[in-house]
Amino acid sequence: MNIFPQAKSLKEILEFIEEHRFSFVYISRENCSVCHSVQPQVQEILKEFPTIHPIQVSADDVPEVAGQFTVFTVPALLLFVEGKETIREARFVVMDDLHDKFTRVVENH
Repeated sequence: MNIFPQAKSLKEILEFIEEHRFSFVYISRENCSVCHSVQPQVQEILKEFPTIHPIQVSADDVPEVAGQFTVFTVPALLLFVEGKETIREARFVVMDDLHDKFTRVVENH
């Protein structure tokens, strides 16, 4: 089940990143099986990090998102801290590593 709010425009994503100290952008595509299998795992990890605010965008619906964030493959997982990209993962994500990275970032900011 998808619990991430859905972005409908690049402007919405950029405003979201600006509004939140920790913002997590999940970029996917409709026909991406990896995207659909990774997402519930990421959602589960994010339950432990209530200060990280997630948003999802489909590169099918908002194609300019790929160019804005230089995304070549999906899913792309981007964590921004105070508007600056701090973590980038793509395609095959090791969840334990992602959890450790989130922990380090949240504890150090």
